[in-house]
Amino acid sequence: MVDARPLATLRTGLIVGCAGGLAEIAWVTLYAGLTGTDPAVIARGVTTAAGISALLPQASPVALGVGVHMALAVLLGSALALAWQALRAKKSVLANPYPFMLAALGSVWAMNFFVVLPLVSAAFTNIVPYAVSLTSKLLFGVAAAEVIRLAHRRGRGGLFRDRLPRRGRCSWAALYAR
Repeated sequence: MVDARPLATLRTGLIVGCAGGLAEIAWVTLYAGLTGTDPAVIARGVTTAAGISALLPQASPVALGVGVHMALAVLLGSALALAWQALRAKKSVLANPYPFMLAALGSVWAMNFFVVLPLVSAAFTNIVPYAVSLTSKLLFGVAAAEVIRLAHRRGRGGLFRDRLPRRGRCSWAALYAR
């Protein structure tokens, strides 16, 4: 028998990553629109930093940049959801995910911009100002915390607990009749 809680946590992590990744894209697009910067330059920077543009030279660097960004966001979201679940298991009094998520994403930003990116692609650190990239990561944290808060509020089954029928208890017709 499969324990549903890890699967629900991973499902929540997928949503955390998507929400956080989209929050970052929205912020960077807003920044680019306000400053006249081309957001495609940022997307191309992601593919170059990840080394994907060298592997797939014929592909669109903008589409690849967004794809790589979202894939990394989903991985990060899943890790954050699992870390939050583990932390809550040890400290069950924790109810507010915002401090954890903001601290975690601030740490991820610092590690990326001061350790990893200078070694991998130093030019990427100069595409947007530090304050803009830090705001981007913190917005990811806000989106992540809100998804976690909503998932906890709906119960142990995660965000989709009451939408998925359980075997023998609900028919598909009853599900769509809601």
